[in-house]
Amino acid sequence: METKSIYRFARISPFKAREVTREIQGLPVQKALDLLAFTPKKAAGLVAKTLKSAMANAENNHQARVEALVIREAVVGEGPTFQRFIPKARGSAGPIRKRTSHIRIILTDEIVIETRETRRAAKKKTDSKKPAAKKKAAVKKETKPATEAAAPAAEKAE
Repeated sequence: METKSIYRFARISPFKAREVTREIQGLPVQKALDLLAFTPKKAAGLVAKTLKSAMANAENNHQARVEALVIREAVVGEGPTFQRFIPKARGSAGPIRKRTSHIRIILTDEIVIETRETRRAAKKKTDSKKPAAKKKAAVKKETKPATEAAAPAAEKAE
């Protein structure tokens, strides 16, 4: 199940907002909210607002558990640019571009949240499944001695 939320026409440059969304992709929702709470950027507040909206959508529309949600995608696209002008020397005008952006967050509960404990447990399982005989066989591979391999090459060089 996927849930999305879009914040359209956010008054921030997409370049600045992408810096924040890159950090939260793939994180569980609670970790992402903690990260955004302590990020000292304007975009962090806007992204947090969008993330909370996506969480509410998942909980209300799909009866999803918030603890199981993971950010599958956090994308910032360009919105329309407002054109303004400032007076310059000799009667000319300089353009000012006020950029906007569209922030889209997609949450899913299909991705398994990996913690240190689950990684350790998975590693122990794979180690216990491998038989000892295969490990020893891999170590005892036969290789040619370096002198035999170098001798034909030396003959060709002459």
